[in-house]
Amino acid sequence: MQQLEAQEVSLHKVFSSDFDFRIPDYQRPYAWETEQATQLLIDLQESLERGTDEPYFLGSIVLVKSKGHTHADVIDGQQRLTTLTILLALLRDLTDDADLRSDLNRLITEPGNKVRRLAPRPRLTLRQRDAGFFQQYVQTSGGTEALRELNEATLPTDARKAVLRNATALHAILGGWSEERRLDLVQMLGERTFLVVVSTPDLESAHRIFSVMNSRGLDLAPTDIFKSHIIGALGDKAAEEECARKWENAEEALGREGFADLFLHLRMVFAMRRAERELLKEFPEQVLSRYLPGKAELFVDDVVVPYADAYVQIRDARYTAPAGAEQVNAWFKRLKQIDNNDWQPAALWALRNHGDDPVLLDDFFRALERLAASMFVRRVYTTPRVTRYADVLRELDAGQGLNAPSLALTEAEKEETLARLDGDVYQVTRTRKYVLLRLDETLAAKPGVTYDHPLITVEHVLPQTPRAGSDWLTHFTDEQRGQWTHRLANLVLLNRTKNSSAQNYDFEEKKAKYFTGRHGVSTFALTSQVLHRESWTPQALQKRQQRLVGLLADEWDL
Repeated sequence: MQQLEAQEVSLHKVFSSDFDFRIPDYQRPYAWETEQATQLLIDLQESLERGTDEPYFLGSIVLVKSKGHTHADVIDGQQRLTTLTILLALLRDLTDDADLRSDLNRLITEPGNKVRRLAPRPRLTLRQRDAGFFQQYVQTSGGTEALRELNEATLPTDARKAVLRNATALHAILGGWSEERRLDLVQMLGERTFLVVVSTPDLESAHRIFSVMNSRGLDLAPTDIFKSHIIGALGDKAAEEECARKWENAEEALGREGFADLFLHLRMVFAMRRAERELLKEFPEQVLSRYLPGKAELFVDDVVVPYADAYVQIRDARYTAPAGAEQVNAWFKRLKQIDNNDWQPAALWALRNHGDDPVLLDDFFRALERLAASMFVRRVYTTPRVTRYADVLRELDAGQGLNAPSLALTEAEKEETLARLDGDVYQVTRTRKYVLLRLDETLAAKPGVTYDHPLITVEHVLPQTPRAGSDWLTHFTDEQRGQWTHRLANLVLLNRTKNSSAQNYDFEEKKAKYFTGRHGVSTFALTSQVLHRESWTPQALQKRQQRLVGLLADEWDL
């Protein structure tokens, strides 16, 4: 390991000409939430109110920095340094004291020194994409006033939105303080607030250090570490910048959580087996080792970019093709109603390898949805479910395509799926709405139909507990109610909250007051059929049950 230095540094020395902080382009963007930013200020406030002269430690930062040089790449600590800069800028713009404003501005921006050959520059330079914005609206005197006038919806990056939100939240607190109290805070920051600065000239050792030094920051995600490996392996400044831009565009498109999920799915696509250890250990071994050394740029262009695009197409049901795109997007909408995303690696594989063939994709996703739906209805546990999808991926990789044996259902699986659909569907809370929505789509003959209702509930026609003296007790024996109450034939979909008293109305009154919408009709085909019935009897339920189960059996080829 190269020489490592760790020392306590007061904040007025951290924000001085001793350090020229740079956020490397391979780092993820500024992402602290308002809760974290305001907690930092609250912690400082509580220390201030204790009225002691004890030093206050803000945690640590990890730098790649050579001894005797000011240039410092921030490996860990970006969130803290950025938030502290915002805090100092707000204190600067809130004060009426010109001397104090000047002092604070020197903590934020190097004014330059001809004797020492120092050019004017910001103390902290964010990644290239956001550096200009941060300098204009935070590091320039008076900039935070203009910042708070911006419309968040117009800002192009999540980092800029986070800067705006946190500046607004911190200003709301500081603006309520007196000038004297804000001065006390400034003096505390300058005199007795410290950071532990860990620096090493070696990037690899800096990354080893960061994982045990994150006391207050937002931890680097595994994807950030993978990014540093890939970008750092390029060795060419232009290539680094171009690959960092492509990587960040993909991350912006998916969002932080979506991007993290993508890498979990990529591990599955490449390894074709269930995960056994954490992603940080398995991904370099199972995926990155194929591209490093020597093929780092290929990993960005052939893996990150196209798979991120495929992920967006699945997430937003936004596949495009000259013809046949509607059918493919309908499968995405159906699959997303399932309560797990274990099917996504296979879906990503198909889009990446056959994205130009909508006919093949239609057939493939029909088979994939059939498998996913069957396992969902049968409540197959996570381990056997993921193992099944791993089998599918291995067979796809071997070129078996739609003939992949693991895509097909065995006769036993078909029988169990049918039995579950013909059973007490309502009692299986996790699957009942999915089954009914899938059935409703089949009845409506509208592929991939989705409903823009804030609430969709599954309701009974024959109530679970009929009131004394109701017609339900006349038409159904206790045995018949036990047989039919929770099965498909007796269930409908509604798009409003339950009315406990209305649930027990007799059939005609229930149709008129409970099952119809504002204009006397129902949004759902499944429910509309009930409205056209004149009576609700065991015989009617028997016929309806056979028809509905039959429709799903045909739809899923059971």
